[in-house]
Amino acid sequence: MTGIRGGRIIDPVSGREFTGDLILENGTIKAVGEKLNLESCEEILEAAGLVIAPGLVDVHVHFRDPGLTYKEDILTGAQAAAAGGFTTVVCMANTKPVIDNAETLTYVLDKGKETGIHVLSCACVTKGMQGKELVDMDGLRVAGAAGFTDDGIPILDEEVLKAALSKAEELQVPVSLHEEDPKLIANNGINRGPVSEKLGIGGSPAEAEITMVERDCRLAEETGASVNIQHISTAGAVEAVRASKKRGSHVTAEAAPHHFTLTDEAVLTYGTLAKMNPPLRTERDRQAVIEGLKDGTIDMIATDHAPHSIDEKSKPLTEAPSGIIGLETSLALGITELVKPGHLTLLELMRKMSQNPAALYHLPYAGITEGAPADLVIFDADEEWKVESFRSKAVNSPFKGWTLTGRVHYTICEGKVVYNL
Repeated sequence: MTGIRGGRIIDPVSGREFTGDLILENGTIKAVGEKLNLESCEEILEAAGLVIAPGLVDVHVHFRDPGLTYKEDILTGAQAAAAGGFTTVVCMANTKPVIDNAETLTYVLDKGKETGIHVLSCACVTKGMQGKELVDMDGLRVAGAAGFTDDGIPILDEEVLKAALSKAEELQVPVSLHEEDPKLIANNGINRGPVSEKLGIGGSPAEAEITMVERDCRLAEETGASVNIQHISTAGAVEAVRASKKRGSHVTAEAAPHHFTLTDEAVLTYGTLAKMNPPLRTERDRQAVIEGLKDGTIDMIATDHAPHSIDEKSKPLTEAPSGIIGLETSLALGITELVKPGHLTLLELMRKMSQNPAALYHLPYAGITEGAPADLVIFDADEEWKVESFRSKAVNSPFKGWTLTGRVHYTICEGKVVYNL
């Protein structure tokens, strides 16, 4: 048995916050209370001054395995996740080969079982991520797909997507959608506006996201499917989701930490380390994302952890790949940019980072109560630390060198410590 003593327990399910102790046994929470007898515990973690919360859940990571493991692999990705407080991650399907068949999916899931955390994976919506022919959604669901996504590439054919949504509704799994219309984009990864003009780059306009989100909210309403709008970045898209929810749709939305922290001005400072799809937008858009998180339009925070090599990110801005790593800075950015300024309470942040993401994929989630899975993060919500190194293989982050508030001390998965500071 493992005891945890004297932490500030935050339970998103009950809404309770109190100082107390936990006893963990056989991968579950055996006891929760204000003063427990921990004498029979073989190990005791001292949590005075620390927060104890359910392990974080990231529904949007790229572990690049199989096929692109010079960027990241399932083990190093999981180590980065654990260092960030995550006990569950959902991998995207744009590997090499893509996850459009049971064999590749099984490879990812089997590798994930060796990591110490829960590594789930989506499968592609379409064969080869070509947007033309649906995968065997029934077979892939049986093989263990958590959901379906062609993340990285929008599905332009409305009839194909509508068929996928109808099948997903039947299977009761979500479809997660990357929302950028390539017909409107001159150069991806950079917002079209004064910054792109200054750099002489055509960029990606807000309309490229807004039009796709509006379409897909409509399709969600027509099919009744669970549709997750990935890494929402524009005020117009936030408003489209808000309106769709009011009409009773099963649309959810995720925001990445970089979209509530940075604007496109960051490209002038960080270059390719501030290039991602969808791009960083204007201050008005950033504020709209924060407002969406505050009012519940945006359900969850997801990193879109996207590792690339130093050589790749050293290329010119228009040639370098889009994306940044995010697992190890996500919680701290949430505390620094959302909790400290008063946009969200710590309890609300935990709901955005664990309870709501778990709900999207129907994962077991009982909060912190007797019998619940012993998947926990223990962190100092007030500790300042400088971002200097990463457990990830990659270092493509604009936040390196930043001083952030909120530091993970322990991550516990199935009752075992998988990370300690």
